[in-house]
Amino acid sequence: MPLERRMPRARRSHATSGRPWRGDGGSVVAEFAVALPAIVIVLALGIGALGATARGVRLQDAVSDAARLAARGESADRVHAVVAAAVDDATATIEHRDDIVCITARAPVAVLALTATGCALAGGG
Repeated sequence: MPLERRMPRARRSHATSGRPWRGDGGSVVAEFAVALPAIVIVLALGIGALGATARGVRLQDAVSDAARLAARGESADRVHAVVAAAVDDATATIEHRDDIVCITARAPVAVLALTATGCALAGGG
């Protein structure tokens, strides 16, 4: 039987031994736990901004339609109903300026209020 000859092992540090350093366990989880709230806040703000923009577009559309209806002589109730149907909690005011009818609507969004104005030439049919 051949004798096995063993070479003395060189002493290796933790960095070269292939074993993780005991102090590093869980650092990825800790860094993720710190970054996660920031990611959630950025996503929430982005989704909120998209929602507010979509609500503003719907409000502007409704105001334009309501201004055309008011210019044709429709009742104020009908004009207010068009705006209220398009955007919840929206309020509209009708203003006559010589030959022009303008509708201004306001709708709350979080801590802000959206405002949209649409005008049409009165008497148009």
